[in-house]
Amino acid sequence: MYIIVVYDVSVERVNKIKKFLRQHLHWVQNSVFEGEVTRAEFERIRSGIRELIQEDEDSVVIYKLRSGPNREIIGVEKNPMEDII
Repeated sequence: MYIIVVYDVSVERVNKIKKFLRQHLHWVQNSVFEGEVTRAEFERIRSGIRELIQEDEDSVVIYKLRSGPNREIIGVEKNPMEDII
């Protein structure tokens, strides 16, 4: 499955979330990650996010898609997908 993770977390947790998600997904722009994952990887990501955030303060939205998105970028692409090996 293809997922997009969007987060809005307290300043003291931003770097922890970003570092964790970079281990699993492709960074698209500030607070946005995406990538193809297995069901097991998805569960690890969801579990890891739950451990890092404060659910009464932070917000994380995970979009699940059956295939990769059809993206259109307007303006500067922060981290081009072509850079992935």
